Amino acid sequence: MLKGHQSWVFTNRPMITATGVTGGPFEANGNLANDFDLLFEDLWMGKESYEKAHRHLLEEAIKRALDKRNLEKEQIQFLFAGDLINQITPTSFAARTMQIPYFGLFGACSTSMEGLALASFVVNYQGAKNVLTGASSHNAAVEKQFRYPTEYGGQKPPTAQWTVTGAGVAIIQPNEPGQLFPVTTSATIGKVVDMGLTDPFNMGGAMAPAAADTIMAHFRDLQLDPSHYDLIVTGDLGRVGHDSAFELINKSGLQMERKQFQDCGLLIYKNNQPVQAGASGAGCSATVLYGHLLNQLKKGIYKRILVVATGALLSPLSFQQNESIPCIAHAVAIEMNQEKG
Repeated sequence: MLKGHQSWVFTNRPMITATGVTGGPFEANGNLANDFDLLFEDLWMGKESYEKAHRHLLEEAIKRALDKRNLEKEQIQFLFAGDLINQITPTSFAARTMQIPYFGLFGACSTSMEGLALASFVVNYQGAKNVLTGASSHNAAVEKQFRYPTEYGGQKPPTAQWTVTGAGVAIIQPNEPGQLFPVTTSATIGKVVDMGLTDPFNMGGAMAPAAADTIMAHFRDLQLDPSHYDLIVTGDLGRVGHDSAFELINKSGLQMERKQFQDCGLLIYKNNQPVQAGASGAGCSATVLYGHLLNQLKKGIYKRILVVATGALLSPLSFQQNESIPCIAHAVAIEMNQEKG
């Protein structure tokens, strides 16, 4: 059901019944290592290129989600997924392997919530019974495309962020009352926001206004107060963008507590890891949500969360042509399913 101008309410409360979360060696040394299903010891993962390793990350995440739910890939009606590489080839090649009807998505680092919103919409309106959705990134593959190959040893400023090597996927199914799974209850689809920033080493600063815009739209459309959620978490704003978004939201008149507002890019790594301003990448919010945050929901630490994945919609070509950085954010609300009675 459409609510307000840009939000959906999922009256049938689709369930997130299984997840698969994979990561690389840097993530294995991070804060959330125990929330991953599989962690690789090196970035090559036994493949000939980083791009092929990227594809392998996603394939393994999908296999683990299917195994947890005891489903065969032939039982999945649709796959909604994407990544950051040109023409989203790692995801498309993984879809070739899986042979699941496929919607390829590009929302940059907002792809995880773009996919979850669309998958929830399809299941909510009986368009499918079993849908897979997810997002992924690979540090060496992405850095090679958007900045320099890591072997080049280029120095990064303090505002730069570290691209997560990881894939997070989820299986979305119709609600069954009494089944204690996380459910999606609403989604807000963001608009493209461009404040004229041009620095590709300050993605957090560029994306912060888009995150704030979507969060404000969510509460306006659904006529809610921020206190409705135990946690509002952005995708990968890092330290710079997280502070900026918090300031923008509070200046808008929404009163949100600092401890209530977190960022996946600040949760995934330890303080002593050399990540400058924090983490980024399409796999950042995907791995943190489908691993750590859903585990926190299941333990009862949180009752309701709003996940707002943010994306910078630039390309190497647009940067070379001196274009500014258009950004977007998509939000999905998640809580635990209601018990019987």
